[in-house]
Amino acid sequence: MTKQGQVVRIIGAGPTGALLAILLQRRGHAVELYEGRTDPRTAPIESGRSINLALADRGIHALRLAGVFEDLEHALLPMRGRLIHDPQGGTSLQPYGQRPNEVIYSVSRHRLNQALLEVAARLPGVTAHFEHRFEAAEFDEGMALIRDLSHGRLITVPMEPLLATDGAGSAMRRRLQSLNLIDARETDLEHGYKELSIPADAAGRFRMARDALHIWPRGNYMLIALPNADGSFTATLFLPKRGELSFEGLNSAPDIDRFLSESFPDARELMPNAVAEFIANPVGFLGTVSASPWHYRGLAALIGDSAHAIVPFHGQGMNCCFEDCLEFDACMDGYSSWESVFAEFFARRKPNTDAIAAMSLDNYLEMRERVVHPKFQLQQALSLELESRHPRRFIPRYSMVMFHHEIPYETARQRGIIQGELLAELTAGPVLSLADVDFDRAQREINARLPPLPARA
Repeated sequence: MTKQGQVVRIIGAGPTGALLAILLQRRGHAVELYEGRTDPRTAPIESGRSINLALADRGIHALRLAGVFEDLEHALLPMRGRLIHDPQGGTSLQPYGQRPNEVIYSVSRHRLNQALLEVAARLPGVTAHFEHRFEAAEFDEGMALIRDLSHGRLITVPMEPLLATDGAGSAMRRRLQSLNLIDARETDLEHGYKELSIPADAAGRFRMARDALHIWPRGNYMLIALPNADGSFTATLFLPKRGELSFEGLNSAPDIDRFLSESFPDARELMPNAVAEFIANPVGFLGTVSASPWHYRGLAALIGDSAHAIVPFHGQGMNCCFEDCLEFDACMDGYSSWESVFAEFFARRKPNTDAIAAMSLDNYLEMRERVVHPKFQLQQALSLELESRHPRRFIPRYSMVMFHHEIPYETARQRGIIQGELLAELTAGPVLSLADVDFDRAQREINARLPPLPARA
């Protein structure tokens, strides 16, 4: 039973686990967090393996409801659009939206995790155990085995419940799968990533526009860069893992330097350590995790990336995980057993997490290829114009995902398909600019095919 004061144990003290601990504590539960890594509040940043996070409306909404957004607000850097860098060094800004609040925010994963843990640690009843790695779960006995790495001992803790927020490589998910208690698969993208850096200038200032997400789209690969509070940018190179032009194929300093200089000449000038970083930093994994169900009886449940990790190309991984925490918290209102809470959470979230997984994969093609095409740019401009004219019926799919937490992901996906068809029809043939668009036809089609959305609360 979900009795107030019951101890809830969470595997994984990343941002999702920390936020979930805060919400559970405020419901009156004692919470024990177990994390295999060292405490990020005292450990240095682990470079070379992290993509900067993009915080958007869904994540902000969750942080506000949990009462922790104010603790983080000062660390956020607003980005109002994509700044596209072409091979000749030219740039163009593609705004994310057309309202002042339609921006996303760059935030350091490390700093975000620190802030959430600081809030959680101040709450009575929340205890965090670092260097404590989950090793196995014995479901017949209802016990989990945790390795205390600092003391070299194995400890046993009761489940019922044990919530796993241990990320895309979740040991709990793999344990459940190995015992055939759930179905799960990990779909590897053919691309990987490496983290590079663009340092601040000698005076500590940004060397590119600080209010944009920078993208160098090059067809089958791309470079992106997000701003940091110290004036630097975290750059991430996405490239095939194998093949003629790939991470596997670029294995000498001269080849790496030539590739970066030819593909991203303006960025290469700003990255003095790029070749050394390319050689030293690992190739990060990109993939999609799918599982069904996300729980076993009332003993254990998967939440966040452990259940449904997605590729990072829609900037929704963290936002989706934070929305998970809110949904899980809401499911506790009407159900008296952990098993019923877990089942309701899975039923509510699974269609939406499947939807954002599909949209994230689609957005990769958009970022690395479509953004430079004139027809795509015309359709983007038309999307914003149609939103201005029909604000309750036509909201660009990107905006629905990023700026409207009240619109479920699955609704955004379904309406996005219809809107994509409309945009293609309205820009077909000789239509070269907004002046050529038949807006009377657009209005008829929108009224016929897109029911009005509920007004925002």
